[in-house]
Amino acid sequence: MITITAIIRARPGSQDIIRKALLSVAEGVRDTEPETLGYFVTQSQDDACLFTTYERFADRAAMERHNGSLFVARFVRDAGPCLDGDVVLHVGEELSAK
Repeated sequence: MITITAIIRARPGSQDIIRKALLSVAEGVRDTEPETLGYFVTQSQDDACLFTTYERFADRAAMERHNGSLFVARFVRDAGPCLDGDVVLHVGEELSAK
């Protein structure tokens, strides 16, 4: 199982735009990506500008399809100007899950 943890920071005042863009990706994943086994979006309770995603893929090919999808491209287009710095991605191999 391949995973991505993304750390995303919104510019102050842009949290709603980032939230909406991330939820749009989640909807697209749910509807069209059966090999994306999980796509979780969180917004920090302590810092409304801080978001994370945790993404689970059946294999590397599924991850690459997701990363090349229309939904990810739309996120970059719509949310890009509202980001406070680069999105930080951590790709890993899942070792344990409940």
